[in-house]
Amino acid sequence: MGTPEFSVPALRSVASRCEVALVVTQPDRPRGRGQATTPSPVQALAEQHGLMTRTPVSMRDPQAIADFAALELDAAVVVAFGQILPAAVLDAP
Repeated sequence: MGTPEFSVPALRSVASRCEVALVVTQPDRPRGRGQATTPSPVQALAEQHGLMTRTPVSMRDPQAIADFAALELDAAVVVAFGQILPAAVLDAP
């Protein structure tokens, strides 16, 4: 779980050592001078490596929490995600 360029090295490191079930990042936002909508740096890297991504508007949404919990993850790595995560998300893995 991460969004900005700061999170990219962490994703690279985790992906080189572990199976990544899902990459969660913020939705596309307008960026740059032309305000073109582009994916986050984390989403761009995940897509380059063929990793499944999700971009929930809010991780407080009950469906987003249920979908995340349904993955039955062993662990989750959070680096500069950009949202305060509720206990239900933090406790899911």
